[in-house]
Amino acid sequence: MPRRPGVYLFRDQTGCVLYIGKARDLRARLASYRRPGGDGRLSIQFLERDARSVETIVTRTESEALLLEDTLIKQHKPPHNVRLKDDKSFLMLRLDRGERFPRFKFVRAHNPGQDKPEGRSRYFGPFASARAVRRTLADLHRVVPLRDCPDSVLNHRSRPCLKFQIGICSAPCVDEIDEVAYGQLVERAVRILSGDTQELEEDLEERMQAASKAREFERAGRWRDRLQALRRTVEGQGVRPRDRVARDVLNFARRGDDAVVHCLAFREGRLSESRSHRFRSQLFDEELLHTVVTALYSGGRRQVPEEIVLPALPTADDLLSKTLGGGVKFVVPAGGDRRRMLDIAGENARVRLDSLVAEEETGELLMEELARLLDLEAVPEVIDCFDISNLQDSHLVASRVRFRRGIADRSGYRRFKLREVEGQDDFASMREVVRRSLHRGGSGGQEEGDLPDLVVIDGGKGQLGSALEARDEAGAFSVAFVGLAKARAERRVKGRRTQASCERLFLPGAESAIELPRHSALLHLFERIRNEAHRFAITYHRKERGRIVSRLDSIPGVGPALRKALLRRFGSVRGVQEASVEELAAVPRISAERARAILEHLRGS
Repeated sequence: MPRRPGVYLFRDQTGCVLYIGKARDLRARLASYRRPGGDGRLSIQFLERDARSVETIVTRTESEALLLEDTLIKQHKPPHNVRLKDDKSFLMLRLDRGERFPRFKFVRAHNPGQDKPEGRSRYFGPFASARAVRRTLADLHRVVPLRDCPDSVLNHRSRPCLKFQIGICSAPCVDEIDEVAYGQLVERAVRILSGDTQELEEDLEERMQAASKAREFERAGRWRDRLQALRRTVEGQGVRPRDRVARDVLNFARRGDDAVVHCLAFREGRLSESRSHRFRSQLFDEELLHTVVTALYSGGRRQVPEEIVLPALPTADDLLSKTLGGGVKFVVPAGGDRRRMLDIAGENARVRLDSLVAEEETGELLMEELARLLDLEAVPEVIDCFDISNLQDSHLVASRVRFRRGIADRSGYRRFKLREVEGQDDFASMREVVRRSLHRGGSGGQEEGDLPDLVVIDGGKGQLGSALEARDEAGAFSVAFVGLAKARAERRVKGRRTQASCERLFLPGAESAIELPRHSALLHLFERIRNEAHRFAITYHRKERGRIVSRLDSIPGVGPALRKALLRRFGSVRGVQEASVEELAAVPRISAERARAILEHLRGS
């Protein structure tokens, strides 16, 4: 092997790539895969078992080797390289100052901490999870009552909502606050999310104490709750280091081929992110850390911090530091705050790994029980479920969700617009969407080889029959089907007769349905699958409904403010259409000429 920088590829006996790595010195790196004892055996199990040859590609520089490695991994997708698929974006809060009354929105951004290049948007975060960011925003609204409704609601309200009554919204929709005062609230919210809360904490503390001395204990309790919410907003994401160094702390846990790396990201003296990544690997620790750091930070996937804390130095750490910009420093702490942070990351990784392993073991047992119940030839690994959503007789859409070993697999989610069905026909809708999905995943389809093992139909014998016809039309005879429907049953509770709903399974060709026991694991599995399909369909339907444009929007000279005034005065587009010219002209900013133009447009269209 050459003593040059480059990339090496381990291949099996069929020529398939097993693992791709890079090195400053190819001969030295490949020699490191031998055991330290010098007995000639490879130190990594999959190489000992499967590898038959190694191929090298020499490059001029180490940086070229890094770029070539990333390209080859994307091309060959080797099974033993680390690919962090869940790190495509970061959950954050965005504030668009270009709006008249700005509000915080949930977004996913690729570069946390950087403002949007165009416009006047500002980002806050990233946050550890959707639950964390929603809790933060809820607490923030208790302290600073900004709006959280979309523009479509803001522009059409005629009276304040309940949130104004309980003090968590300032109701700009009905002019309860002007733009100047609202802007001051926005600036206060920005300071809070940026960590500058001392002045506001002191103000809330004084208000609470003053109300308490005046024996206005209910008001004092409200100030106390706001003060606690403020402190949770700033400090609720984790510990605070003593310095303000931009630092990522990475530690991992392993069990056989399974590995979980947990990342704690500290920015501006606060914990801004806590995230786990799972993968399979048999690499030794230093090589594992090398590939993880490369996968996390190369190609601009995430912001490179000033310091990365690790349990051991990755192989070729100086090359990594140089490639990532030269400013990053790798630290292996022996004690102090960094060691405590590293221990926290390691504990999180172990807890997450234990949870995932236990979840998989439970899921495998559940799938075996499901196969026995439905009399399937094999344990179903992939389960699909469909749901139909419509608005009266229009905007028919459908969803497909996919569960793999009892766990939601979002890469298998699909959305459909129904093309062949007119009006509200659940049986025909189910037949169309099942046929299209199975045809797409069957032989010759766009996603060939993507067929499920089991399809769950939300409905009784009628919907199940339509789905089976679709299966036969698509030629997917190997796919098993089951219908899931609720039924009313009479039960006796403490001597009284009560009506309760129970879930029943309908099997193809069976005369009677199978009633699932209450609180059984299989019942919860089916309910979880169906609820997820319903949620996904409703989300898609709401998105489609949001694209419906009012007839008033197409009238020249009628903008959002005038449209809002017309709807507030006449209640609907039909009310505007049936009004007289004089009634329309009574609305502010509408002349008699414009009123006639509006009526001509509505009555002519």
